[in-house]
Amino acid sequence: MTPKSCQWSVAGGVGRVVFQRPATLNSLTFEVYGELRDLFRHVAGQRDVHVVTVTGTGKGFCSGGDREEIISQLFGRDAEDVYGFARMTCDLVEAMRACPKPVIAAINGACVGAGAIIAMASDFRYAVPEAKFGFVFTKVGISGADMGATFLLPRIVGWTKATELLMTGDVFPADEALRIGFLNAIVPAAELEKKTSEVAEKLAAGPVFGLAMTKTLLNKQLGASLSQALEAEAQAQALCMLHPDFKAAYEAVKAKKEPRYR
Repeated sequence: MTPKSCQWSVAGGVGRVVFQRPATLNSLTFEVYGELRDLFRHVAGQRDVHVVTVTGTGKGFCSGGDREEIISQLFGRDAEDVYGFARMTCDLVEAMRACPKPVIAAINGACVGAGAIIAMASDFRYAVPEAKFGFVFTKVGISGADMGATFLLPRIVGWTKATELLMTGDVFPADEALRIGFLNAIVPAAELEKKTSEVAEKLAAGPVFGLAMTKTLLNKQLGASLSQALEAEAQAQALCMLHPDFKAAYEAVKAKKEPRYR
């Protein structure tokens, strides 16, 4: 699959998504939403892609839905069409979380609205010091409960902080995002691509099946009881122990070599 609205490439097991609308800080259009959703659904079954990175061009990661290309057009649509759009945005998050490949957000600048959601739906988040974040939905007169924010954000930053961010819509800096646990690290702009590539390559060289199972269980345990979580993990580990990667790692340790995973 080759999306028209953003750049997509694959090399060394790493798939790279680059937003290509720098003039609007990589704002999203109806087309971008749909293509991103379809891309993550497609990538889920691609054996040559082990990891996916997402970043933007210019000074922004993603500034959310485009004011003219989305927001202004919604006023002329009926309830069914508006719901269809809202459902599509949610389908993007579902596709990102359901994709068994680790997703890394390289946040090169402004990351607000749906852009902050895309970062939130990723598994790793690295940002430049100048990056700004905001779940700004209440600022434009809609609910902070958007694209899974009320489900995922409290699990990342805690209930109290998530409530504040989603209700006020306030924009906050990278150091605050790091402090509350939204970011893995802050990286100088000149080193962001290198850092992201290092993490991506490390994951791509790891046990693909084991990583996929880890992400699957992280998702599954969001709504599980302790007993359900323990049973699911027992089943997952049994499957991993039956996979050739388990023996490959064991033999590599004995031979004092790096494991070669399938």
